[in-house]
Amino acid sequence: MNIQSLTLNNGIQMPELGYGVFRVEEGPELAKAVKAAIQIGYRSIDTASIYGNEKSVGDGIRQAIEEGLVSREELFVTSKVWNDGLSFDETVAAYEESLVKMGLDYLDLYLIHWPGKDKYQESWKALEALYKESRVKAIGVSNFQVHHLQSLLKDAEVNPVINQIEFHPKLTQKEVREYCLEQNIQVEAWSPLMNGDLLKNETIQGIAKAHNKSAAQVVLRWDLQHGVITIPKSMNETRMRENISLYDFTLTGEQMDQLDALNENTRSGPDPDEFDFKM
Repeated sequence: MNIQSLTLNNGIQMPELGYGVFRVEEGPELAKAVKAAIQIGYRSIDTASIYGNEKSVGDGIRQAIEEGLVSREELFVTSKVWNDGLSFDETVAAYEESLVKMGLDYLDLYLIHWPGKDKYQESWKALEALYKESRVKAIGVSNFQVHHLQSLLKDAEVNPVINQIEFHPKLTQKEVREYCLEQNIQVEAWSPLMNGDLLKNETIQGIAKAHNKSAAQVVLRWDLQHGVITIPKSMNETRMRENISLYDFTLTGEQMDQLDALNENTRSGPDPDEFDFKM
């Protein structure tokens, strides 16, 4: 399965479909799942320091490379700095720790996981330094609202390539997406299936039936047709294959509108403006 890629604002290519590992425990089962995902065709792997599973993700990547399934250069690996340490030095140290845990020489993308209240400016300077030193291929942010991005961009020497946000038909975040489009910042969706809560929605199921596809495939296809990178999570190989099989159907304009109309501004995760994640 050949996944299409998008060009980020610094010129590098990123697969528009990736494999997420949020809320998956460290251990051999995750390493096995990561290797399986690569074997199935995923080339983008997304983790974070707070997930506590970077070592297993790295083990899966190493096994896939050792077995000749892929080269490191063919993979796009993302991790994120957590909000318990967003000073310049802490951010650099966190990046280096992630590399050690994953057994990698570099990451393709490193993100500030949450804006918090007031510390992301210094952390961004650290990411810029890592990027300028060619220690990371691209840098970005996660869960940033418009005002966070405006504040960041005032002093940024390097613009973020990505803003990874919670995005699904119940939370379309139109204002954030439009601002990112204006600033040439690619939007990426986490929790695209709203932890599975969307899969029983009658509108989604009706559209899925019309295309002879699953509800999950319809939602993920909706992401792609909005130009949003998406990173569904599954430990089940059958679902991994299903989640990647999105290129043999297209949602109509009317179906896209129907899905957009499901928006309720409902979050499955925290509101970035209400929780500062200080630990």
